[in-house]
Amino acid sequence: MRSGVAGPTLALIVAVGVLVACGVTLLLERSLTRILLGVILLGNGVNLLILLGGRSGAAPVAGTAPTGAMSDALPQAMVLTAIVITFGLTAFLLAVSYRSWYLTGDDEVPDDIEDRQVVRQAERNEVATADLGGEGPDADPEQVDPGPAHRRRARGGDGPG
Repeated sequence: MRSGVAGPTLALIVAVGVLVACGVTLLLERSLTRILLGVILLGNGVNLLILLGGRSGAAPVAGTAPTGAMSDALPQAMVLTAIVITFGLTAFLLAVSYRSWYLTGDDEVPDDIEDRQVVRQAERNEVATADLGGEGPDADPEQVDPGPAHRRRARGGDGPG
């Protein structure tokens, strides 16, 4: 570090760690409200981390201070952009959470069929069926493209016109 320039304090570094850790913990929950709070905390923690990466100093206005004494403006611009992105993501997740609550009465994310199959296989210590390949692209039922479905015209005819 250069002499006379203060670096980030331990309290700010601990605050970044706590915000990111709490945000990640909340993101792993099944409730959309907790996921929303996790996104907010994680966004604020990362914003603070980006700000701590910049150089502190005088205002970055030409002619007010020597170039070496000015603060770095790039982290500030990145944080402003990240704030807007986090706000947009928060608004979207809030809308999804409200819609889920409105339709189902709760905001918990349900399991899908594949999740249940994975849990059953894990309980029985089974390995999922593997696609060993070797049958070629035209013989593999998982890889065959059925092509576009035949569509009937609104008038009921199959022919042109």
